Parts: sequence; structure tokens; C-alpha cells
Amino acid sequence: MYRQLRLCSLVFLGILLFFHGNALSMDKKQIKKLKDLAMQGEPSAQNELGLIYFNGDGIPVNYFKAMKWFKKAAEQNDAKAQNNLGVMYLNGDGVSQNYQEAMKWFKKAAEQNDAKAQNNLGVMYLNGDGVPQNYQEAIKWFSNAAEKGHDNAQYNLGIVYEKGKGVLQDLTEAYVWYSLASAQGHKDAIHNLFVIEPKLTSEQIAESQKRAAELWEKYTNN
Repeated sequence: MYRQLRLCSLVFLGILLFFHGNALSMDKKQIKKLKDLAMQGEPSAQNELGLIYFNGDGIPVNYFKAMKWFKKAAEQNDAKAQNNLGVMYLNGDGVSQNYQEAMKWFKKAAEQNDAKAQNNLGVMYLNGDGVPQNYQEAIKWFSNAAEKGHDNAQYNLGIVYEKGKGVLQDLTEAYVWYSLASAQGHKDAIHNLFVIEPKLTSEQIAESQKRAAELWEKYTNN
């Protein structure tokens, strides 16, 4: 189930990170200023206003208005709003659930190098939601997001290699990606490291840790 929009949700083998935007509480004056900017056509303000309506942050929850503002920003090619719009279609929040629409908006955002959307797209391909299950496409999008430091995508790559989904099972490679995600505090990745560690030799662990450190340096310096 793809619920839980403020946190991460475990979905089959993949974790989906949903919304872009600030989770800051706003008072009425701040909301009015944001509305003014949104009415002027500012896409980032439109996206943030959509989040406020979705979460009921200082105003009543209103999925219809959330969708309205996400769509306005998404149609201006705002990648964050495109991802958020995709999530609403994916979950059926205020609209009929529509995997094709979700996929369309995730793709638009992912092609703009939005890491959250890339991870979301990877999960849809991994699970076969609205599209034929395609592990290679899932791995491609997870990899794109993981290289940007996206912890859930790194965790998802670990799952792919641990379970052998579209690739040969490779626990050393899984260890690398779990290590990168766990370095960012990813609890499931930390757990999975403990699970697979006894299955590896000390030499394999050392080599995986070395590679993880090299990738960490590469990604954090980009």
C-alpha cells in the first residue's frame, strides 16, 4: 500500500519517498503571502501551497485544492510538483487512483533529475504497478537517484542485489548500498546490514566497506 505521505512507506521490495516541500507550520499571514505568490504564477509557491492543503497545515485538509495547485506548478514544469501530483494519482487522494497518470508525472520529474521521482518510478517498475514489471528499468532509476545520495534508492538497490531481482544475487554489492543508506540513518538498511553480514567473509566486508567509502566520497563531493 502506497499510503503515508509525510513519511516513507515500505512497498513490497521498494521504499517510496513521496512529497517534496517544507513541513513547517505556517500562520495565516504566511499562508496569505504564499497564496499571493501562487496566484501570481510562482511555481514553487504553488507547490508549497498544494502541500499545505494536502497536509492541513494551518488550514483544513483539501485534496481538491492540493491537486489544483500541484497541477498548476507541474504544468510549468516544476519537478517537485510533478512528483507530488504523481503521488496523488498513485494513492487516489482526491482523485481516482490512476497508475498511468502517476507514471506520467513521475517520468516528467525523473527526466529533470528529480531524485524522489526517480526512486518513485523505480518502485513502480519494481512492483509492476500500471506497467509491466521491469527490473532493469527499476535498477536504472534507482541508480540515478542513488548516485544523487537518495537514501531510499540506495536501500532499494541493496534489496535488488540481495534478492537477485533482475541481476545475479550479490551480497557484497547489497552490502555496499546498504552501507551508503545506513550512513544516512536509514533504519531498514542498518537492519539488513546485520542480516547479511554473517553471510560474508571478513575480506568481502572490508572490500564492500572500502567501495562504499569511495562512493560516499564521490557522491558527497559532486
